[in-house]
Formats: sequence, structure tokens, C-alpha cells
Amino acid sequence: MDTQILEDIGLTNGEIKVYLSLLELDTSTAGPIIEKSQMQSSAVYIALHQLLNKGLISFIKKGQIKHYQASNPDHLIEFIDDKKQRFLDILPELKKKQQVGKTKRDASFYSGARGIKEMLYELLNSTGGEHHTIGSPSVSNEIIQEAWWINYHLKRAQKKIKAKLIFNESLRKFQSSAQYPMSETKYTNFGPDEPLTETIIRGDKVGIIIWTQIPTGILINDKEAASSYEKYFQFLWNTEKTTN
Repeated sequence: MDTQILEDIGLTNGEIKVYLSLLELDTSTAGPIIEKSQMQSSAVYIALHQLLNKGLISFIKKGQIKHYQASNPDHLIEFIDDKKQRFLDILPELKKKQQVGKTKRDASFYSGARGIKEMLYELLNSTGGEHHTIGSPSVSNEIIQEAWWINYHLKRAQKKIKAKLIFNESLRKFQSSAQYPMSETKYTNFGPDEPLTETIIRGDKVGIIIWTQIPTGILINDKEAASSYEKYFQFLWNTEKTTN
């Protein structure tokens, strides 16, 4: 079982091992948990204490001995909702700080598939007109799965944002107007040595992605730079070298 999602919502590796052990043991004292989780006793007791604080396990005392039990896994949803609400409570203050800092920077850097997704959502949620893309190699569909791209462009369409996409020829087999609504697509053929770069222009922002094994993204927030990239996009869109 892939337990990465449990780490993503804030559980430590030790907490995950203890929680999963308890799910299988049902009700247990510390000894069987230590044996099943294959952790040191001190680490198990720390994890039990943390899980109790998070409301993910409970215990009853029989004499002087504690018998632990994992909460229903559905309770994890409440745990996530609680974290979400706590975040929403501070979100207005975070946005205020962001507005103060915007004048201090005009470029942000992102790394890895998760970072690239964050950058793409930043472009999607920003103000501006159409979504314009230049490039994008086939490897982009390996690093970030096609299902995610389809969902991303569905969200774009729901926001009534039109898209003009100039993809590398290697992406033709993946993309269709049914998958990417409210979009027009053209293709350019670089042959077998296609560049690994992708550029997205939206409003005053330009996102540049380098699709290496660990992709890197640069988000530029600059009206003049965006205007320059937009002119380049329009040139490519209208050139005869790019075909529908």
C-alpha cells in the first residue's frame, strides 16, 4: 500500500507504522505494536502519544495497562478537514503578506513535478486573458500524467479561459479538443531532438518549464516580459511552419 498520502497530510513515518499496525491488531497493548511495527519501544510510545493528540487512536485502561485502538479510517477525513480549516483561518493574513512582498520580487522558482503543478495553478488562478503555450515535449506527459493535464484544462475551461497551444509534434497523439475544451492547438516538428522547454504566457505572467528528469520552473511576473513573449507566441502561431 502506498502510504505517501499519509505523510502528505502530516503523519510521521513512525505514526504511520503504528497506526497501520493498530488497524490490523484492532485492540492492543504496546508490546504487540512494537513487534508488528518493528520499531524501538521508545519510538512506538512517542508515536502513540502523537496519534492520541491527533485523535487518530484511543485507549482504555485495564488495571494499569493501556489497551490502544485505532480510530475509524474515516476519521482521517475529519483530521484533513481540521487542518484545512486551520489553514483557511490564516489564509487572509498570508495573502496580505504576499501583497506586501509582491513589489520585492518578480520571479519565482519551482522544482520537481509537484513544484511545476504549483506554478501551473498559479498561472491558472492569476488574472489575465487567454492561456498561450509554446512547446512542451512528450516527456512532460511522463513526468506529469496525462490525467492530470486533462483535469487541469477542464478547470481552465470552467473558468472560461480560452487556450491557444503550440505543442511539439510528439504530443499530437495525446491531445484532442475533447480532452482540452475551449482550446485551439497547433503543432511544430523539431524532429527527434525536440527541445525540453515549455513556455506559458497569461496576462502579465510567463511560466518557463525545463522538462528534465527533475523539472524546473521559473514564473516571471513582469508586464514587459510577458508582452515580449506574447509577440513571439503570435509570430509562431501565424507562421506557416506550424500546422493544425
